Amino acid sequence: MSATHEVLNQSAPLEDYNLYASNAALADALAFNLPAARRAPAAVRLHALGAELGMRRTLALADAANRNPPELKTHDPQGRRRDEVEFHPAWHELMALALKHGLHAAPWAEPAPGAHVEHAAGYLLYSEVENGTQCPITMTYGSVPAIRADARLAAAWLPRVYSHRPDAALIGMGLTEKQGGSDVRGNTTRAVPLGDGSYAITGHKWFLSAPMCDAFLVLAQAPGGLSCFFMPRVMADGTHNAIRIQRLKDKLGNRSNASSEVEFEEATATLLGAEGRGVPMILEMGVYTRLDCAIGTAGLMRQAHAQALWNAAQRQAFGKLLKEQPLMRNVLADLALESEAATALVLRLARAYDSDGEQLLRRVLTPAAKFWVCKRGAHFAQEAMEAVGGNGYVEEQVLARIYREMPLNSIWEGAGNVMCLDVLRALRKAPDVVEAVATELDAAAGQQRAYDAFCASLKGRLADAAEHESAARRLTQDLALALQASLLARHAPEMVFEAFVRSRLGADWTGAFGTLAPNLPFDALIERAMPIAR
Repeated sequence: MSATHEVLNQSAPLEDYNLYASNAALADALAFNLPAARRAPAAVRLHALGAELGMRRTLALADAANRNPPELKTHDPQGRRRDEVEFHPAWHELMALALKHGLHAAPWAEPAPGAHVEHAAGYLLYSEVENGTQCPITMTYGSVPAIRADARLAAAWLPRVYSHRPDAALIGMGLTEKQGGSDVRGNTTRAVPLGDGSYAITGHKWFLSAPMCDAFLVLAQAPGGLSCFFMPRVMADGTHNAIRIQRLKDKLGNRSNASSEVEFEEATATLLGAEGRGVPMILEMGVYTRLDCAIGTAGLMRQAHAQALWNAAQRQAFGKLLKEQPLMRNVLADLALESEAATALVLRLARAYDSDGEQLLRRVLTPAAKFWVCKRGAHFAQEAMEAVGGNGYVEEQVLARIYREMPLNSIWEGAGNVMCLDVLRALRKAPDVVEAVATELDAAAGQQRAYDAFCASLKGRLADAAEHESAARRLTQDLALALQASLLARHAPEMVFEAFVRSRLGADWTGAFGTLAPNLPFDALIERAMPIAR
């Protein structure tokens, strides 16, 4: 080979490693949030999942699924309506992996203390690898409480949903219409009672997520108002329901997944709950999918950072490894703080779903975590890509896919403004929410003067339910930062908590990465986050 083509100073691929064994921040958050009796068996299960996810073959499946997007087949060769989406084989293998590990329904099928926390950890690990397959996984996870509202449906469908087999039933949803977006009150899809307990649904959905799911939760206007319906894709007699797929959305990211625009032509569906109660019913699903949005972004952050760290530990510039360059050390350490804080917040939020006594906390923490973690995601991915340089910008690297993926979790299930307004609604509707937040913040009181001062100010603002809507983003940001700091104080090394408070809770923080004070322990923060691989 000619010397001009010798490959020098390139990092080896990050593969054949255990995603769980490499994540100290996740291990600490699990130890804090899981019941003691569940920690050891959960670690065994997550270790197995982490090993399978980190295999070169699994990573190649993720790449293939995104390079070969699904194809819509509206008709068969004879001209009959088919309305099916064909996926690359890699998609099916990845779905089988997720189902095998119960990421779609394990907390419901096997309810026990800590079930939602373990689900969060597994979902976070899977998020590092492939995100399109997570769409039907998380919708199925969120759909179970709504399906339970109908005893007959639950008896017929939940055993199929709970299965770990590749043919487990998956549930999608159709809420959004082109005239409304997040404001579903303007939906025009109509539901007509048929007299036998079922309804005929006619209308259009601007987004129907994962159209090859086995059934969908949809919103439609019934005689009694906006209502929630359960719509199977295939009827009991084997015929296809009247769901007409008009097209697949050509999306920025999430390319392995099929997001569709559909029409219902008197499609048959079953009412869930009562007529006119569609929004509360669908919100029961939405809180769990919002939870997964935040968890998924924390997982994407972790993988983006792992790629940047792995590259910096091998690649040289100006006579030093990148991780030895002072300014790069600052950037990598700052990303480490952000990633660990995101992991701490989403695992604590998942614990609130394991306890009926923490409904108030999860009511305010779910939109706050989704807003802040997801809002930081795109900025985080861009910084990690920049740390890798030009190699990070090419499609052969996973960072380009992560960067395209980041905005989705922020937009899906309610964008930033919707989340912040939801935080205000929670504070105004239930004054006890402030007390629940204060309890979390007080658990770390007295350890750092700047933290105590920040929390004292925040509590006063939280108690002022009349705070103007235009300030809701700043309030939600500060709420998330304070909770992250509180959690890091309780289960992360002291250096992590101290660096987080000094960098984020001061009045001069700009949100830019790589602006840590020079006397913070860069090397220790970097080594704590470094992925472990051959």
